[in-house]
Parts: sequence; structure tokens; C-alpha cells
Amino acid sequence: MTAPAAARIVVTRRIPEPALELLHGAGEVWLSPHDRPMTTAELHAAIAGADAVVTLLHDRVDDAFLDAAGPSLRVVANVAVGYDNIDVPACTRRGVIATNTPGVLVDATADIAMALILMSTRRLGEAERMVREGGTWSWSMFFMLGTGLQGKTLGIVGLGQIGAATARRARGFGMRIAYAGRRRADAAVEAELDATKLDLDELLATADVVSIHTPLSADTRHLIDARRLALMKPTAHLVNTSRGPVVDEAALAAALRDGTIAGAGLDVFEREPAIEPGLLELENAVLIPHLGSATIETRTAMGVLAAENAAAVLRGDPPPTPIG
Repeated sequence: MTAPAAARIVVTRRIPEPALELLHGAGEVWLSPHDRPMTTAELHAAIAGADAVVTLLHDRVDDAFLDAAGPSLRVVANVAVGYDNIDVPACTRRGVIATNTPGVLVDATADIAMALILMSTRRLGEAERMVREGGTWSWSMFFMLGTGLQGKTLGIVGLGQIGAATARRARGFGMRIAYAGRRRADAAVEAELDATKLDLDELLATADVVSIHTPLSADTRHLIDARRLALMKPTAHLVNTSRGPVVDEAALAAALRDGTIAGAGLDVFEREPAIEPGLLELENAVLIPHLGSATIETRTAMGVLAAENAAAVLRGDPPPTPIG
């Protein structure tokens, strides 16, 4: 009797070794030799005949992807909590299970959000650039003044796990918490954070710092546009660690340039890795290259959870973290 063929597992870019070891135990693994996003043609050629595909946030999973994979495909395991790169209804129509990696990157991303809040409000990026460029300076009472956080209001757009974790950190700095979102947060979370729910426009008009934690969808694309930036205080700061297209990058550059708001800290961008040229010219913009989950521990946990999702489906078991 011929033994059943091993499942074919495609990994679209290198992931941590513990995750790869787990996948090797679940089937035959093909790992992309490129340490970059594959082109669409490369991706579609690689996934032909796959039973499972482990994707990253730059891989577009749509009808063309599913056609290229063929009828053997059973699971797409995304190594990210966000899944705006996946057409989930298209997967569902074809009986393909889509999964993501929630939970494991909450603390790392909240740490980055808090770091960006501090960098923007205390002008740390500008100060570091000045020192490295050999600028002339000496201590004085009015040199490179920023603004403190104590007693200020942090407005959280999307009080999910990461938003709540950011709020907890901000509370440690003496900030008050307000939030906006489609749904009211759990009463226990509201009580713990002493958080006030506001309409988004009211939140923008009253918060001293706005931190964005909403997923990207058709409804949230350019959620923060020129009109909404104009609602913010001229002393306010905007931080985004969710997805770049939630903010209209060109409008943000104009708002920072014109003094509509005081500063911004961005970990994500509309057209990564490209960045709106206007932002690059501004001292009041803190720009870092999508480092929200970039700790050894977190990226390993993300890879392992994605691998566990793929392996579970291939065994015929429910995955730990399905989407939807």
C-alpha cells in the first residue's frame, strides 16, 4: 500500500526556527529563498499545489492567490494579527481556513506605541538627530522643550487588546484615558482604565495624544483625514501603530507642516516601505520602520502560533486562532 503523500506547506518568507521545526513535523516545507516579499508571479508559482501556506502581511491572499494554489489548499496561516491582506470571504467560499496571530504581540506593540508617544511629545527623535549631526548646543531653560504627559488625555482609537495595553502604560505616566470605537469596551476594562467613551470627532478635539489601534478595513481607510486632523488641538500628537492607510499620510504631512497638530509618531505607513516625502522633511514627525512586534520573543511566538494553526488544520483539528 502506498503511504499518503505528506502535506505540502509553503512558507513565503523566513520565519523563526522553532516555527519551521513545528512545520517540518507537519509536512514537507518549501521556504522562499528570498529575504524579501515575493513578486505576485513568484508567490503564485510557489503556492501551486500547496495544502497550507504560511503568509506574511505583505502577501495578498485573494481569488488569484487561491486559484494559483488550487483545490488542495486547506489553510492560510497569516503571521500577523491584522489580516487586511487576506480576502477572508474568498477563503470561506473555497473552504480554506484563514488564521492570524492575535494576543502574542500585544505587549510589544503597546511598548512601541508608548515609546512613540514619548518620542513625539519630548522631541527625542529631533534631539538625537541634532546630536548625531554635530549640532551646537548647551543646556538652557528653554532648550528643546517638549511637553509632559501627567494630567493629559490619551485618546485611544480602538480599545482592543493593544489599545488597552497602551492605555495601561499611559496610566502609569499619569494620563487620563478616553476612547472611541464602534463598540463599547468591556465594563471591567472601562473601570480598570477609568476610560470614557467618546464619539471619534469629540475624542480628536479633546485628546492631547491620539493613539490609533483600529484594524484596517474599507471603513477605516483614511479614517484620520484632513478634516479630522483639523479637529485636533494644535498642541496634540498623533501616534499610529495599527496600519498605515488608516491615516491619510499626505494630509498628516500637511497638518504637521502647517502646525495644525504638534507632532506625530508613526510605525506604519500607507505604502510601505515607501513614505510620504513630505513627512521625511519634518522634524516633528517620528518615523520608525514597522517595529511594533519586533522583539525576538514576540516574532518567535507569532511564527509558532501561525505554525500551530497550519499544523492543526492539516491534522483535521480546529486551529487555535481562526479569523472570524
